Amino acid sequence: MTYRLVRELQQKAIPVTQACRILQVSRAGYYQHRQRGAREWDRVVTVYLKAAFSGSGKSYGSRRLASALQAQGLTIGRYRVRRLMREAALRPVWKRKFIHTTDSRHDLPVAENLLNRQFETDAPNQAWVSDISYVHTRQGWLYLAAVMDLFSRKIVGWSMAPTMPTELVVTALRMAVQQRKPAPGLLLHSDRGSQYASLEYQALLDQHGIRCSMSRKGNCWDNAVMERFFLNLKMERVWQRDYANHGEGQRDITQYIVGFYNSVRLHSTLGYLPPAAYERKMAAIPPIPVSEITGPLHDVGRSPTYYLLKIKRNTLMRTRRPVDTQSMFLSSYLVSAQCVLPHSMSRNHGVNLITLAASYL
Repeated sequence: MTYRLVRELQQKAIPVTQACRILQVSRAGYYQHRQRGAREWDRVVTVYLKAAFSGSGKSYGSRRLASALQAQGLTIGRYRVRRLMREAALRPVWKRKFIHTTDSRHDLPVAENLLNRQFETDAPNQAWVSDISYVHTRQGWLYLAAVMDLFSRKIVGWSMAPTMPTELVVTALRMAVQQRKPAPGLLLHSDRGSQYASLEYQALLDQHGIRCSMSRKGNCWDNAVMERFFLNLKMERVWQRDYANHGEGQRDITQYIVGFYNSVRLHSTLGYLPPAAYERKMAAIPPIPVSEITGPLHDVGRSPTYYLLKIKRNTLMRTRRPVDTQSMFLSSYLVSAQCVLPHSMSRNHGVNLITLAASYL
């Protein structure tokens, strides 16, 4: 109690030496008390840290982990998280070399690069990207075609098969159209592989009024966002698994997309929110007329869409915390990690967290 009074006096700009003399306690004893409290707090935070790290597929670094803990109301910075990660031997999984699967050796017509690396949109269903990647199983290769909405980085359609026929990308696109029901004029970007240049795929685009855009030859950076998703998928899930067959791989990848990537995983581009939560919160922000974007903003080489999105995201960040959905996210981390909480933390926090998580899992 006395040491707490010293702390309160210190916060009121009274020097520690003077406060200790007034309350007749030693300065050394006060600092020892603070160190004991800091160590206990580090122990409690490390429980959350380990749970969030495990729930992310051992992929989160200090920035995302700090954001996840801050969303729980914990006052902690990136550098303290980094120190606790080092002390707890928490190291994100390493990246591997990425192998491309594009086969552009065909005589089919290809589209222009209309997207031109403009990976930001201010509303859903304005621009999508798509690509194909591969997953190793003991039964052979499993190929995954996915479609992403650039607005929220949400995977809106996907398909898997042991081969790469045109039907693979067609099925993924049909799923995306069925889920999102985009208006005519949507831009869909892909590489110039034979599947995307096929007559069947192009006919499906025309049927729904979707404009086609394709990367330049041999330039993977034109579809960098999609490449990044596949890297995250493999780093956070696939490389930590040994799939016995195609079916096991399909089930696990689907669970990753639905149960983690779209609904739980924190995205730095989205202000450290998951795609689903980002879409809900951005939809709640009143629309901003383009006519309000005037003055010198047009003179710096940026489009009005860029500033509309920036204003909306700034509004989102100002109103982000407390984020109600984040309780569910970290709770699912705790459950998936099967984390054993300290007794005091279980009594004060753990029961509510686990109960809340159970209602969502």
